[in-house]
Amino acid sequence: MALLNTSFFNPKTRQILFHHHLHQVKPLNSVQFPQFPNTHLSNHLRNPSLRCFSQKQSQPTQKSLKEEEEDLGKEVEKNEFERLFSNLNQATLKHEPGSLSSSIFLVAGTTWLGGGLITDAPFKLKIGAGILAIPAVTQESGFLASAVACIGCWVATGLLIAEVNVNTMCELGSGGVSLVSMAKRTVGSVGVQVACWSYIFIHYALLVAYIARSSDILTNYLGIPLWESAALFSLAFGGLCYFGSQRFIGAVNGLLVLGIITAFTALVVVASADLHLDALLKANFEAVPSSIPVIALAYVYHNVVPVLCTNLEGDLSKVRTAVVVGTAIPLLLFLVWNGVILGTFTNLDSDVGKILDPLQELRSSNGVVGPIVDTFSIFAIGTSYIGFVLGLADFLADLLKLPAGQSKPLPYLITLLPPLVLALLDPEIFFKALDFAGTYGVLVLFGILPAAMSWSDRYLTSPELPKVPQQVPGGKVTLSLVMGGAAWVISSEILKTFNHS
Repeated sequence: MALLNTSFFNPKTRQILFHHHLHQVKPLNSVQFPQFPNTHLSNHLRNPSLRCFSQKQSQPTQKSLKEEEEDLGKEVEKNEFERLFSNLNQATLKHEPGSLSSSIFLVAGTTWLGGGLITDAPFKLKIGAGILAIPAVTQESGFLASAVACIGCWVATGLLIAEVNVNTMCELGSGGVSLVSMAKRTVGSVGVQVACWSYIFIHYALLVAYIARSSDILTNYLGIPLWESAALFSLAFGGLCYFGSQRFIGAVNGLLVLGIITAFTALVVVASADLHLDALLKANFEAVPSSIPVIALAYVYHNVVPVLCTNLEGDLSKVRTAVVVGTAIPLLLFLVWNGVILGTFTNLDSDVGKILDPLQELRSSNGVVGPIVDTFSIFAIGTSYIGFVLGLADFLADLLKLPAGQSKPLPYLITLLPPLVLALLDPEIFFKALDFAGTYGVLVLFGILPAAMSWSDRYLTSPELPKVPQQVPGGKVTLSLVMGGAAWVISSEILKTFNHS
């Protein structure tokens, strides 16, 4: 087997990428990517025969070419990869790998808020309450049934995105690829159009919502105009995303998550004073489908998975840990909060056809709840805003072929300015759109599409191309269940809409 080790510095992503020109390729389910130092620059980036492979660097000796090839072949068999490329500081050219703990906090922080974007009448949109508002739509199904639905929506599609993302980085020879490149490679131009428009709409709409809600809270406590509050929030957190290093952003995210957990603990203590454990046994599975769009929206962390893959240098073991642990934290807190609310306010669904707001009920029962909820909300908005800005900036840079990096502000300007302007003009225009996004956009973008991309990547591309190990077990059965489940919920919601009209 002849193998040529090559590496190059990618100025767009500030990475050293490692590639190998193979005359004989072995599938990657038995090997993993290596940890290599930079050796020399290469112009083989666009060579279609470049594939990721495993090789351990060795000191040069006087061995013959045949002996060297034999040694390399043995090392390929026994060495597992740690990373696919190196993240470099553009100024110092020092290796700055992403932190696993920071990645976990990024996932956890991004996951907090989606479920707070509830527009179901008759109660008003709850932006910023995040998981705190979900019991409003799970009260009819009950604790047990909603817990099953929440666990079912938990983690699988995020791991599918990670799997396809790393495979795409290998094939394209790029250290940072977004959903655009993934969709183009796996599901073609139609998939790209669906991914692009759904992604852009959902992210801009949510960023508008976050800015609008945060400005309300800041204005209430600081006594400054709404436009100043919105600008202050956007500058503070947008500046953090643009100027901050991976580790600094991770540290800030960690502090915000700790603040969220502290506020959450205080709320649980206050709310559980009159908990009825027998009320937790209620289970109405027929009511579950109507709550799944909101629950799915509560787990929108998928936009940061490509960012994780880049920050963690293609190390799928770390990416998997970050996704599983990062989403397990909100999952656990959601189950606790849902149980506390549904077990305390047992009359939430006492009136047929009437949906009550559990947060409003809790506020009216105890005056200390309001400030705690606002504290939770502003911390949760901050963590989610960071994740969405990083994800959207990376997406737009890839989509529009814009230069990325701290010295290239254009992707961040396109990400930060439109939501700020729209939030200042009239954020109400997005409220109905957000309901539509939760029901259809999220289920298509982060339900059907990841499974479809993974199906194409696993079973429709050339079997000779090297692939990373499958991150979600079950093969075609699991992928069919994910796509079928999301399509079934979308269809049921469409039928319900027509029936009501």
